[in-house]
Amino acid sequence: MLNTSKWLQNASRSTNSPDESCSSVVSSSTFKLILYSLTGGLIVTTFLGNILVITSIAYFKHLHSPTNSFVLSLAVADFLVGGLVMPFSMIRTIEGCWYFGSVLCRLHSSLDVMLCSASILHLSCIAFDRYYAVCNPLLYSYKMSTRRVSVLICTCWVIPMLISFAPIMLGLHLLGMEHLLQEGTCLFVVNHIYSVSASLITFYCPMTIMFVAYCKIYRAARKQALQIHDMKRNVTTQYGGDCSMKKRKYSLKRERKAAKTLGVIMGLFLFFWSPFFTANIVDPLIGYKMGMVGWEVFLWLGYVNSALNPFLYGLLHKSYRRAFFMIIGCKTCYSATSLNIDLSSTKQEKVKRKTTDLH
Repeated sequence: MLNTSKWLQNASRSTNSPDESCSSVVSSSTFKLILYSLTGGLIVTTFLGNILVITSIAYFKHLHSPTNSFVLSLAVADFLVGGLVMPFSMIRTIEGCWYFGSVLCRLHSSLDVMLCSASILHLSCIAFDRYYAVCNPLLYSYKMSTRRVSVLICTCWVIPMLISFAPIMLGLHLLGMEHLLQEGTCLFVVNHIYSVSASLITFYCPMTIMFVAYCKIYRAARKQALQIHDMKRNVTTQYGGDCSMKKRKYSLKRERKAAKTLGVIMGLFLFFWSPFFTANIVDPLIGYKMGMVGWEVFLWLGYVNSALNPFLYGLLHKSYRRAFFMIIGCKTCYSATSLNIDLSSTKQEKVKRKTTDLH
């Protein structure tokens, strides 16, 4: 397998024509067609899936919450990955060539870094939000006010923008690496300083925040479960006390389920993106010896996460699942009151809850 520097040097010996300097890792036209079908399907899935999430949260008032504000912004980032980044990456990956010029190459690289970084920063904010909801519920409404949520969301976009557009468009990420560039390609080659600093800011530090937050959430949920068990053992037979305990159990169950859902989403994100960010630090330190095929595989593994998130919401979160079905079935088109629909319960559950309240 050719290493990156040798591949670039061999490509630079050819003419400046993109077609002549291409070095596709795929030679079979049949295999190219298969790859185009797979990556094209992934792009469509990413595009439509995140549109569903955006539409659901924007349309249904029941989904208007601080957590879902972060989820909405995350879906926008994933949607832009599918619409602006992945199509160009698909052509570059399969053809081994860049047909769109050096300016668009830098713009594409900037958007790629920015949007993928924004995704993980949003996930760290979601973990932070869940931490206060479960561990400090009395402070939650204060800590997660509309103003604070807006500031955090803006931060999730501004930081990736600063570490992507500023250094990439100015060429700061290539200082000392200029000899590896040539016409007709769009390889994102970075120097040691940029690879380490960008990876720490956009991946490893947020990952640490998420890990600590979810560990504390798990401990708090376990502690509350033990307390409820003690309450159940010592509860009186009076109806009021039993009703209070049931409400407490329902609230805890809901928060634990939400934390579990977001934990699965975070875990899969780390699974798909850890190989890329690890290679992003290691490869410059070992002299760019990792092959191009490995880079492309790691990159597209990360893209899969942007397509997977909407389906995780649909499969693991009941409210999202019902919102998705209503939108796909066009039920929202016939009801002017859909904005106020309670997505958390079925009709049978609502009737049962009303009957319990009457008694």
